[in-house]
Amino acid sequence: MRNRMTLAIAAAAGLFVLSAAPATAAPLGEASTGARAGQACTDVKLSGSLPVPPAGTAVKQQITIGPDCKPQLGPVQRVTKGGAGAAEVSARTIGAAVAAGTRQVNSASEMYDCCNIRMTGLYTTSTWTTDGTRITTASTDATQQWNREPWNAGWSLVSSSKNADCLADCAVSNNEAHASFSYKGIFDTSGDRYANTHHSYVELKADGTASCRFDVELKNTFIGWNWQRSCQ
Repeated sequence: MRNRMTLAIAAAAGLFVLSAAPATAAPLGEASTGARAGQACTDVKLSGSLPVPPAGTAVKQQITIGPDCKPQLGPVQRVTKGGAGAAEVSARTIGAAVAAGTRQVNSASEMYDCCNIRMTGLYTTSTWTTDGTRITTASTDATQQWNREPWNAGWSLVSSSKNADCLADCAVSNNEAHASFSYKGIFDTSGDRYANTHHSYVELKADGTASCRFDVELKNTFIGWNWQRSCQ
């Protein structure tokens, strides 16, 4: 029987501490014998959110497919971008941008295999200008990356899209991006077994704050695959 599961994760940020709320993974069907033996897990759906951290830092989190196809939630980590020196410069630059009313936030949603090779990824860059009470302009760019194999095989981009509910004179601007990938290569010559779909959502606010939310849908996975997401 195919194993379905959903993981809901929430992350909250304090001024100096980032922590993840408790998470649960509830299989919606009985795990297959193959899954218990370390084989494929089917129809995996994961979701979660991250706060936008202070300037010059990034928040990251990893979720790994563990035994019996149960997701293992890693801690939310705040890291300095490019080392201490780079963080100091970045903080000055972003501080000046905020004073001028412009901010930028980047998000990443990436799937890695058990050898830590990135298979698929969806990335967004959102920029918005605010007068403190309203967003005057907002925009989001989305890019995708995927792993190819030397013999013109591997992962391929099937479709991608982006959308926003408001781009000018907004109290809040909700931006989203989507990307679907398929695989045909050495591990599956049919092209029907593997498919990864990423969804990223970025909420931009008139007070200069923002948040990132992510969903990923995996047609088939193996124990040891991991989902890495970040917001900065």
